[in-house]
Amino acid sequence: MRTLFTYIMVFPKRSAFVLVALLLAGIAEALSLTALLPLLSIAMGEAVDSKMDKLIVDLLRGAGLDPTLETILLIIVGGMFLKGAILLLTNQQVGHTVAHVATALRLDLINALLASRWQYYLRQPAGALANSIATEAYRASMGFEHSVNVLALAIEALVYSIVALLISWEATLASLVIGAVLLVALHRLVRSTKRAGTKQTHLLRHLLSYLADVLGSVKSLKAMARDNVADAILHEQTQLLEKATRKEVTSRAALLALQEPILAALTASGLYFVLVVWQLPLPEVMVMVFLLTRVLGLLNKTQRRYQQLAAQESAYWSLRNAAEEASKEAEKSTGTLIPTLEQGISLRHIAFSYGRKPIFSDLNLDIPVQSFTALIGSSGAGKSTLLDLLCGLAEPEAGEILIDGVALHHIDLRRWRRMIGYVSQDTALLHDTILNNILVGDTAISTEDAERALKQAGAWDFVHALPEGMQTVVGERGGMLSGGQRQRIAIARALAHQPKLLLLDEPTSALDPESERVICATLKNLAEEFTIIAVSHQPAMINAANRVFIVSNGNAELLGDAATQAIPTESVLSAGDPNKMQF
Repeated sequence: MRTLFTYIMVFPKRSAFVLVALLLAGIAEALSLTALLPLLSIAMGEAVDSKMDKLIVDLLRGAGLDPTLETILLIIVGGMFLKGAILLLTNQQVGHTVAHVATALRLDLINALLASRWQYYLRQPAGALANSIATEAYRASMGFEHSVNVLALAIEALVYSIVALLISWEATLASLVIGAVLLVALHRLVRSTKRAGTKQTHLLRHLLSYLADVLGSVKSLKAMARDNVADAILHEQTQLLEKATRKEVTSRAALLALQEPILAALTASGLYFVLVVWQLPLPEVMVMVFLLTRVLGLLNKTQRRYQQLAAQESAYWSLRNAAEEASKEAEKSTGTLIPTLEQGISLRHIAFSYGRKPIFSDLNLDIPVQSFTALIGSSGAGKSTLLDLLCGLAEPEAGEILIDGVALHHIDLRRWRRMIGYVSQDTALLHDTILNNILVGDTAISTEDAERALKQAGAWDFVHALPEGMQTVVGERGGMLSGGQRQRIAIARALAHQPKLLLLDEPTSALDPESERVICATLKNLAEEFTIIAVSHQPAMINAANRVFIVSNGNAELLGDAATQAIPTESVLSAGDPNKMQF
């Protein structure tokens, strides 16, 4: 019931509309049902002498209606039509709400994740996130539909019960007690379904997380004939998921199979009591049998719907918990100043660590504008972390990052990031057109901006030569293009919004010498307009830079400045500990 009430609290307006509509539909049906008793008495030629009969006849006459067979039939049919019209509007609203619930849950999770700290985001498996956005959001929205159906059936059962109480409260109470005992006796199957649904949610997250990782490395696994190992693990997890699904299906089938014969037995018992024990008139007996059968049947349907809700609710709570955890890890930016980059960037006494692993102890660094700076050093020395600090993706534990002399924590972080173009080490393009890979949905960037960026990145010639130009689809992860072409598209994406600072993490590590030479020449030309900082182990990239820092032992040492001296590769190779340096 917790999930049922939660849906109502989270979506109060839509839920209130549905509840009011269901109540009106119940009242319309109640008016129809109360007319059944005098209808049967008149149809069977019996006198209208019971209290219930007289009450209904008096109400009809008070409304100026003659209690004839035709009038009563019109009331019954009219009430059913009214109920149907109200339920039609209600079901439309339910359908809209189901779609809204799925969308709202997806957007809540997406917004919370995108607003979370980078370190938190790194810990989230991509497959589990994809499962949450797709499967769990759908299952959670269906949970809302099941919740509404539980309410609808419960209200309908309440209406039938009230009408039945007006005819014979003894028979009605006895039937309700028996119905309650039936619900309690079969509730174990509902709990079993709930456990199976929860297990499905857990297994789906784990399976899709592993599947996403396997698909990302399937080429290397197949090349080593180790794809069967991954297949075995996926097969085992799929079998577990199948077992949980079978358990859920079995519990649903068992509930349905047990309810029907028990309901038949209760109906027969009720018929015996109203005819033999209470000796009600035949019209009242017929109405009571109809009403009580409906009440017990509706209670059974309510329990089955609640069972379906129990199977789906774990998806809702999984999504809610994921969004709440991400919200707790939201980035905290208190800066309000508008950033500029006209002088340079300075890092003063920066200290940073990952848990107990220190990265920087006393980092000091100066980067002037319109310069090409290369960062070199051993793996794990903190080169990529330095880029994260400059982006504000990581926060220093001590010291300050100064942008034109202003501390970064005083600057509006989003405005600062809009001044940054970033090219990651893993150049993963979208399975989309070259144009959309550059725009990435940013409505502030035009096709002309994309063309300009492609020219700046040295990619326009090969893109323009393609049969479909910028409308060429690059394939999964950009697989239809060469490594150098992918990298230049990634650089064009970083340049499209006209940044002032260009950050590159190992931009040529996976390229052939010719592609590397083209990229280095491109960056050298861009340094006349932009401030460029590149992490690299490649001699070609180091030679293209006019400033080189070696990052080691928690600090950075300037090895050369092209404004004053050349930076031969030999000097870089010999700097620091050669056993730790990687090129």
